[in-house]
Amino acid sequence: MTDAIAASPLPPELATRLKRDANGLVAAVVQQYDTREVLMVGWMNDEALRRTLTEGRVTYWSRSRQEYWRKGDTSGHYQYVKAVSLDCDGDALLVEVDQVGAACHTGARTCFLSGGDLRAKKGDRPSNWNGFASTAAASNHEG
Repeated sequence: MTDAIAASPLPPELATRLKRDANGLVAAVVQQYDTREVLMVGWMNDEALRRTLTEGRVTYWSRSRQEYWRKGDTSGHYQYVKAVSLDCDGDALLVEVDQVGAACHTGARTCFLSGGDLRAKKGDRPSNWNGFASTAAASNHEG
């Protein structure tokens, strides 16, 4: 067991699965639990994740302020935890919440409104698509 995992406030079985960046952080994609709307992306270290898993409200690590912040404490735009999942690689979290008010610091419902559509070329599924990826593609990690 590494020193970082031993010092983690998380249970060892979870701490060992997390793949943190150089700053000890994991990306947290936040989604409205009932509509599946993607609201924002935040960052968590082990302590922020522990608080999120045990307190029922979402806590983040602010990279700019270098401190913990719990969504809604100053804005009133609370995020109540409904579920938290870890992706297959251990480097991203999906936090399903019941969002009260705006999720974005700009006052918008989501952080993806003001950035706008980047006008990506839309792809079309081949007409012979059977709904299943080939074995080679399914076993190849694309990230």
